[in-house]
Amino acid sequence: MSKMPREPEAFSEVVLHLLEKRFPGHDVELAGGMDLIIDGRHLALANLFRMVNCDPDNGFEIVNEFLHRITEGDAVAAAPLPLSLARARIMPRIQPDSLFEHLDREQVAHTPWVNGTSIVYVIDLPRMTVSITLEQIIRWGLSIDEVEVLARENLSKYTPSVEVRLVESEEGGRVAILSVQDGYDAARLLMESLHGRLAPKLHGDFYVAAPARDIFLAISQGPDGFLQRVQSRVDRDYQRLPYPITKDLFVVTQDGIAGTATAA
Repeated sequence: MSKMPREPEAFSEVVLHLLEKRFPGHDVELAGGMDLIIDGRHLALANLFRMVNCDPDNGFEIVNEFLHRITEGDAVAAAPLPLSLARARIMPRIQPDSLFEHLDREQVAHTPWVNGTSIVYVIDLPRMTVSITLEQIIRWGLSIDEVEVLARENLSKYTPSVEVRLVESEEGGRVAILSVQDGYDAARLLMESLHGRLAPKLHGDFYVAAPARDIFLAISQGPDGFLQRVQSRVDRDYQRLPYPITKDLFVVTQDGIAGTATAA
């Protein structure tokens, strides 16, 4: 089978045809270079496009799996889980505020955060995650604050013994790399134990880069040349990887987490 097109518009056309073939009877149309409308619902293709570009030899398989999970997610969303089943599966994700360019901010369960991001809450299922809506939270009889507490607790339990790889540069800068590739690498920035665990390895307060969902780099606060090289890598990852979050670094201190602009 030939590879998926590398041009965004041609890529979107192929996805459109695959959707029409897979789901006959549904109203599917292009709504821009990298956007589709399915039965009146917006579907952004930018992350799918980046996923395929990272693994072009398996592009069609990636697209078909993505489309399959969309239908599974719709079925789950139509029959939301009761709180007794969902409680242990509520997880946090850090997302850029650009998410709300296509989603109604008033409908998405989220907490505004730093660096132009928000903490969004999802239900983690074996093959997918389903975003939690404010309507769902109301049905559960919870507040956003209570959902955040549950999500952070579940994140801490999810992989309590995550391995951290430490890399040291010639001039003395250090990077602690956390890579589980489970969809929650960047979200581990929210763990309460983060500063206590990494500060001794990074000589005190430190930065964290989370340019995309599956990237977590904890970085010592110097020297300058080292930080510039790390920032260049962060910029590249933000531009090319699926599920981008932010190019800005987070500042992690014993008192909490701030965005770099706020800290400056």
